[in-house]
Amino acid sequence: MPMPAPDFSWHFTPGNTFTEESGTSGTLSVVAGGELWLHTGRVIACDPFVSLGAGEAEPFTAQVEPGRYRVDAAVATLVREGEPEADTPHLRVAAARLVIKEAPTVSWELALQPGQDLAELDDEEFFGYGVDAGTGCFYDAGSDGSFPDCDGDEGPLWDAFDTVPPSPGPHTVTDPATGHNLIAFTSGWGDGAYPTWIGRDEAGAITCFVTDFFVVPVEALVP
Repeated sequence: MPMPAPDFSWHFTPGNTFTEESGTSGTLSVVAGGELWLHTGRVIACDPFVSLGAGEAEPFTAQVEPGRYRVDAAVATLVREGEPEADTPHLRVAAARLVIKEAPTVSWELALQPGQDLAELDDEEFFGYGVDAGTGCFYDAGSDGSFPDCDGDEGPLWDAFDTVPPSPGPHTVTDPATGHNLIAFTSGWGDGAYPTWIGRDEAGAITCFVTDFFVVPVEALVP
């Protein structure tokens, strides 16, 4: 069986707290990231600094109606026991969410790309996207190729994260020629591989896509 999904409503409840074995504690808040234009309804989640416009990231097989959908991030403010308060808070994105429908989520499933089969996964394994630049994003598959200025080590994507004080996002980058946009955020503790989950309501309709960056310890989610 693949890795089970946590209940992500916990991540997106402001004020929830957790404590790591190291003694570091975290308090969650929800940070709005604006609206993502899904003009084809085909969702891509990836590291934009690595895969954007490179044809490497495929959309998920689950599609939604074209439209504009809210993106937000569950951001943990971390404090280590016994250390003095820092001038700048230590922030980590615990999860990023693309909200499709404002309805309670009753079930979760891994978001799959073409050719991926859950039967291939062993216990605790998952399909996800690789991160090599400490960043993730959501965008529409029809927007691939819309951000040529983001290639290389400069451009609007770099500028979005070049803030004082540094901000983990979410940050919106928009192509002025087409209006296509992406919404990006830092990826938890940084590089690695991270799963995206699809939430569904009682009728089986998609409520959201959530990428988990493994900041919240599993123990915090056990009733």
